[in-house]
Amino acid sequence: MDFNELALIGFFSVLAYLFYRNKKRNQLDFIQEYRFNSAIGRKVQQRYPHLNEQQISLVLTALKDYFLLCHQAKRRTVSMPSQVVDAAWHEFILFTRHYQSFSQKALGRFLHHTPTEAMSTPTQAQDGIKRAWRLACAKEKINPQHPTRLPLLFSIDADLGIKDGFRYSLNCKDKTSPAYGDGYCASHIGCASGCSGDSGSSSSSGGFFDGDSGSSGDGGGGCGGD
Repeated sequence: MDFNELALIGFFSVLAYLFYRNKKRNQLDFIQEYRFNSAIGRKVQQRYPHLNEQQISLVLTALKDYFLLCHQAKRRTVSMPSQVVDAAWHEFILFTRHYQSFSQKALGRFLHHTPTEAMSTPTQAQDGIKRAWRLACAKEKINPQHPTRLPLLFSIDADLGIKDGFRYSLNCKDKTSPAYGDGYCASHIGCASGCSGDSGSSSSSGGFFDGDSGSSGDGGGGCGGD
C-alpha cells in the first residue's frame, strides 16, 4: 500500500468521523430543542393535579434529560428514576407517530418503554439505575460518589411532592437529616460495591460526553436495546 492509498484511507476515515460526530451533535440539539405537545403536560397534570404549569414544565425538562442520558448510553439500559417523569414519557408514547419520529431523529432507533424502577433496596442498586445516576451526575457536574446535591431526575419526585414517587437521600446514614430512614441512599448508587468505606476516587465526574465507564450488563427498567 503506497502513500497515496494511505492518504486516501485517512481522508475518508476523517470524513466518516466528522459525519458521525455531526450526526450525534444534531441528535443532541434535536432533543434539547424539541417541543412536546401541550396535551402531554395536561395529561400529567390530570394525574397529579397539585402541579402547576411551571412544575409541569420542569417535568418535561427532566424528560428531555432522560432522553439525553439514553442517547449517551447508546443501547445500554438506563433506568427511569422518577415516577412523574415516567408518567410524562408514557403520555408521550401515546402520540405514536410523534414519538416514533422523535425516537428516530433523536436516537436513530425506536426507544421502547419499560416500567420505572428505583433501587432494589435502600442501599443496593442495579446496573440500570447506576448508569442513570452516573450519567445524570456527569451531565450536571456532580461527583457521583460524593454528591452534594441530587440530579434533577433523582430529586424531582420529592421536590414536587409526588406521593407515589421515588425519594433519594444524599446520606442515609446521617441521623440528623430529616430524610434519614426515608427513601433510597443516593450516595450508594455511585459505589462500585458495598460503600462500607471510601469507594474510590473523590474527583469530580467527567464531562457529559466523556462516555459511560460503567458496566454494560443488563438490568433495570428504562431505555435499552431493541
